[in-house]
Amino acid sequence: MSLLVAEGLGYSVAGRPLLQGVSFALEAGEVLAVLGPNGAGKTTLLRLLSGEARPSQGRVELLGRPLERYGALELALVRAVLTQRREVGFPFSAYEVAFLGRLPHLERRAEGPLDHAQTEQALAHTQALPFAPRPYPSLSGGEQSRVDLARVLAQEPRLLFLDEPTNHLDPRHQVEVMALCRRLAEGGLGVVVVLHDLNLAGLFADRLLLLHQGRMVALGRPAEVLRPERLEAVYGLPFALAQHPSGRPWVMPLAQAEPSAVPGL
Repeated sequence: MSLLVAEGLGYSVAGRPLLQGVSFALEAGEVLAVLGPNGAGKTTLLRLLSGEARPSQGRVELLGRPLERYGALELALVRAVLTQRREVGFPFSAYEVAFLGRLPHLERRAEGPLDHAQTEQALAHTQALPFAPRPYPSLSGGEQSRVDLARVLAQEPRLLFLDEPTNHLDPRHQVEVMALCRRLAEGGLGVVVVLHDLNLAGLFADRLLLLHQGRMVALGRPAEVLRPERLEAVYGLPFALAQHPSGRPWVMPLAQAEPSAVPGL
């Protein structure tokens, strides 16, 4: 049984379609990266898959059950969501923010040592444990991102939805976050991650789903999706294709700045 199934997903606002005809299945142990330019429908798709919005067309199944049949608490125990906009309105410490991921478990029982062990482990996984005592608002954007990721890991989901988790991170931590996604999938989770970086997606995802103007234009392995002619049609600029030392595809945009746009020329 697939962890997640989407069939004919569509979403419209005031009669204007933002997403149309998206279908795929996600298996346990798989990382699926969702790609596409700004406005392609990536975040909208994530909201439909996670249950944060209801589709105008189509359906979503989670663990063989229609998504709408899950209650809020039951859903929180199965899937976790890391959104782009993450704000904390109280002066919590980084540890307290990460501990919020345990709240769904504490709806049914008292807080115990296991909850703190899971929180510390999640902070260690995202390399955020050293600044656990610090006030969350005092952290840099990259540090906050790692704490936020620890929060959703502390939730212990079977399915993880991540909307641009590498934002605000330097190259080292971008790679580490994606390597963590890979390890989590190898441990049996399903991971759906929205990315702008085509090469990070190509290096760490099992499959790529490419959106353009609300429609799915490609779904497959990185070598099948990251083709220069397809990327040029979607992004509006030419790409060159090379091979990473891992054997995975590596793509590079070929657009050059006009001389008049370069300072000093």
